[in-house]
Amino acid sequence: MQCSWKAVILLALASIAIQYTAIRTLTSKPFQLCPLPSPQNCGLGSQETEPPFERGTAGSGGCDDYPYFSINATRKTHILVLATTRSGSSFVGQLLNQHQEVFYLFEPLYHVQTTLIPRLSHSRNAADRRVMLGASRDLLRSLYGCDLYFLESYIKPTPMNHTTDKLFRRGASRALCQQPVCDAFGPADVNVEEGDCVKKCTSLNMTLATEACREKRHVAIKIVRVPEIGDLRALVEDPRLNIKVIQLVRDPRGILSSRIETFRDTYRLWRIWRATGRRPYNLDLSQLTVVCEDFLSSVSTGLSHPYWLKGKYMLVRYEDLARNPLLKTKEIYDYLGLPMDKNVEDWIHANTRGSNEPSAKHKFGTVRDSAANAESWRLKLSYDMVEYTQTVCQKVLHRLGYKAVKSVEELKNMSLSLVQDKTFVPFL
Repeated sequence: MQCSWKAVILLALASIAIQYTAIRTLTSKPFQLCPLPSPQNCGLGSQETEPPFERGTAGSGGCDDYPYFSINATRKTHILVLATTRSGSSFVGQLLNQHQEVFYLFEPLYHVQTTLIPRLSHSRNAADRRVMLGASRDLLRSLYGCDLYFLESYIKPTPMNHTTDKLFRRGASRALCQQPVCDAFGPADVNVEEGDCVKKCTSLNMTLATEACREKRHVAIKIVRVPEIGDLRALVEDPRLNIKVIQLVRDPRGILSSRIETFRDTYRLWRIWRATGRRPYNLDLSQLTVVCEDFLSSVSTGLSHPYWLKGKYMLVRYEDLARNPLLKTKEIYDYLGLPMDKNVEDWIHANTRGSNEPSAKHKFGTVRDSAANAESWRLKLSYDMVEYTQTVCQKVLHRLGYKAVKSVEELKNMSLSLVQDKTFVPFL
């Protein structure tokens, strides 16, 4: 018994000594603030400065113990275009893609959806949604860090030696159709058609694509598979990313009309309704209602100006951009804090005045008379379809400044715009 008491006392004294030594070690030198390492910001010249984190300086060098941190003082701006299908997002994406210092990716989340939840369009299943959103956020975070290898996990078939010809809409990105990624086109080839890029550049080397990403000052990504701005809060609040969100909206009546024309199989019953004047009993109304519900929820969040969106949110109506493309694009670039270079302006002039070229008629093309296209849905939808849309989407139509029509004559009178003059100021 006597020996056991001695053992307890010795253990207690030893514990006190260990804790005292640890405290002395931690407090003998002050903490320093060291940059947080991030692959896209190390040793690449004009890159961002990451927020600091505390590191104990037990060694004599402090932050100097980490010589691989070579970080420039200017921050890299990441741009996220949040939209839904057939809302004009390809057009907005190209406005960013034309900038010489922007690395642009067209809807990389397509690969997440087709891999994890095949044939899913707008699932309301909570489990499906959690899976999609979790994987989407992880992928976006990696892509903004120029880690394109992470994308390979979702490309089928899996790329061999980091090479693939299956990247969705690869030709929509200028950076992936230029050197060092592709040698088929030189610096003088400014406007390369998407189809020409895919044909002449052949397979995509993800290593070269990663290098091209790192050479650019900014990364822009367009997504149509995340329903609401609130789903992106974790990314927006991540201090390493410096994300600025452009939420693109469009009149739901215009979205419905465009989807009926573009996705003919999926929206076959809507076409039957339009042609016969009778609504099919098995029509999937969620193809419309989900758009309006997501818009209303997302816009309500954005326009309520929560603290986590300060300086990071801008709402853009497609119709405003279509009617005044140059002016609205300048506003977008001002919000992003980027100069609008001549390439962007030239592209706007070439792609918003209408064209007889075949590319102008492509369902995902961007060459069109933008002003005339903005409300062309009024000549394509029947009045009863418009009336139904106005009923189920009443709240979001009002919130976004879209006028309802009360007769066939009013619907077809193109001299009267259904887009109210309404200003949405970026949350700065």
